[in-house]
Formats: sequence, C-alpha cells, structure tokens
Amino acid sequence: MALVDSTRPLPVIVAYSAGPRELDLVELSLPAGSTAMDALNASGLLARHGLGSVDQVTVGIWMKLRPLDTLLRPYDRVEIYRPLKVDPKEARRQRYRKNKA
Repeated sequence: MALVDSTRPLPVIVAYSAGPRELDLVELSLPAGSTAMDALNASGLLARHGLGSVDQVTVGIWMKLRPLDTLLRPYDRVEIYRPLKVDPKEARRQRYRKNKA
C-alpha cells in the first residue's frame, strides 16, 4: 500500500441529493489526514440544504456507510444520506398497484 503524501492536497467530492434527479456536488482539496467530518464542514452542503449539524446526518463513502471520523483517501466521494420518507417495500407495492390499474 502506498503511503499518503502529506504535502499534497487531498481531492475529494461531497455529494447530496435533495430529491429524485437532484444532485449537489462540491469538489474540495483538503489537507492529508482529513476526515469525512472535515469534508462535510468544508463543503457547506449542510447549511445550504438546511440539514442541521454534522452529528445529525448519516454519511457514506462510495455507497458504504462510514463514521464521521473516517480518514479520507484521494478521490473519495463522501455522500450525505437523507432519511427515507416511505418504506421501500411499501413504495414498490404502491407503484405496482398504480401500474396494474
């Protein structure tokens, strides 16, 4: 495994989807040793979308849940997840009923 060069900036992307077909991406250059929490704070997405504080959101890196203290690697995509409004199984049932009619 290659060592992280602490003198080079760490390119990362922070992503948030406020709804279907909506995506807000912020590209950042952070210092080596930065965490997911650092990326969230630097992105400004929490304030822009009224998501509250860092400890109130669920995050992941490349579609895998991760804690806020996860160290970032070059080109990581930190994703802010929104809570589900409808149970996925119930949503499928409703779509099936609608399409069947």
